[in-house]
Amino acid sequence: MKGDYQDLVDEISALLAAPATLENRDFGLIAFGAQDDDSAFDETQLDPVRTRSILTRRSTPAVRAWFEGFGITRATGPVRIPAAPDAGVYRDRLCLPVRHRGVVLGYVWLLDSTPGPTDEQLAAAMEVAARIGTLLADEERADTDVARELRAALTAERGWQYDMAVAALRTALGGVGRSADGPHAVVCVAPWPSPDVPSARSLPSVAALCTLTVPWAPASASRTAPAAGEPGPGDSDGTAEGPSSLVLAALVRLRSGDATGPALAVAEQLTGGTGAAGPVPAAAGGTGTGPGPAPGRGSGGSSRAAAPAPAAGVAAPRAGLAGLGAAWYEATSAARAAHAEPGAPKITEWREIGPYRMLTALADGPAADDPAVRPLLAPAHRELARTAEVFLDHAGQASRTAAALGIHRQTLYYRLSRVEQLTGLDLADGEDRLLLHMALKTARL
Repeated sequence: MKGDYQDLVDEISALLAAPATLENRDFGLIAFGAQDDDSAFDETQLDPVRTRSILTRRSTPAVRAWFEGFGITRATGPVRIPAAPDAGVYRDRLCLPVRHRGVVLGYVWLLDSTPGPTDEQLAAAMEVAARIGTLLADEERADTDVARELRAALTAERGWQYDMAVAALRTALGGVGRSADGPHAVVCVAPWPSPDVPSARSLPSVAALCTLTVPWAPASASRTAPAAGEPGPGDSDGTAEGPSSLVLAALVRLRSGDATGPALAVAEQLTGGTGAAGPVPAAAGGTGTGPGPAPGRGSGGSSRAAAPAPAAGVAAPRAGLAGLGAAWYEATSAARAAHAEPGAPKITEWREIGPYRMLTALADGPAADDPAVRPLLAPAHRELARTAEVFLDHAGQASRTAAALGIHRQTLYYRLSRVEQLTGLDLADGEDRLLLHMALKTARL
């Protein structure tokens, strides 16, 4: 299929005598033609936007907003876009929208020149773009089928329903063979800010992507453990149903002998690329690079508090799909741990989350709300709860705990005595300390 796209892009390049680049509608690179004119070697004429697209295989959200501002998503014919050196666009552009049955599925980009292509040449190039649209539509239907089967497998009840869902996913992935039965890893990105799913074809190594709702919401890693009965993030009214969150699941193919390298690379793209957070355009208050707002658009803005930034959890590698349910549990647990633990990296592997490997299994059950610890989790005692957690994190060593908290040791001893009074637990007893430590960590989830 990749060769088919390359042949069609080369055909357009030959028709219009200009190097062409094909991107999907998410601005993910699919194929590109060689730029063999003198400007390809002239540093003053190098176009950073085209270079970055080829080297990283995608454009930034700022670049996407810039070009969409010229109406390419609605256009049915060629669109000419003038150069904007201040935005890194050094050459005039010619955009050929790639459509199928009226829906835009991608774009063919060319560096425009004077005199440009004739109307006859452009009409011939648009016919080739329509053939590209047919191929993209076929692939999109296949992506939709695989996404549906992945979601069904991840949400199926254990037993025969799960076995049937995994069998259907294996069939959607092409049946027995490397795609379905080779080594893979599962990635969970939480929260996912939109029901829209990026194209799996634009992410190297990804076999399937889908969104689904989970019965928990990521917390900010900077906050202390929530008080019992206090609404958590995403649960505005504190109702009995509890918080929930939209997350993204990715099934990532690995090479034989691979660790999780390809899965970590996909997680990095999903948490910092198109569809998730991404480099924020400077005009919107971010520090990313690229063109400013699209022509005629404001930077918008909202007074709402920012949602937790996406974090990703990566499961341990597995061969075949039989362990898909266990892998999904690992990936979601790692994503939750990344949000729960202060200072945790935004991309976390299951093998690195320590006690959260067990605590995530407790967090959604009644055992997580221990009556002895409940008073300590009240809003009025947040500082005491934090003191107890840091003390236990430092294996009960008073000097290290006081240094970490920036308090005098006598202040520490006073706070710990208050913790014992509130909970009835003896911090000199190993089992009481274990219970308190587990309860405080689980409260973060």
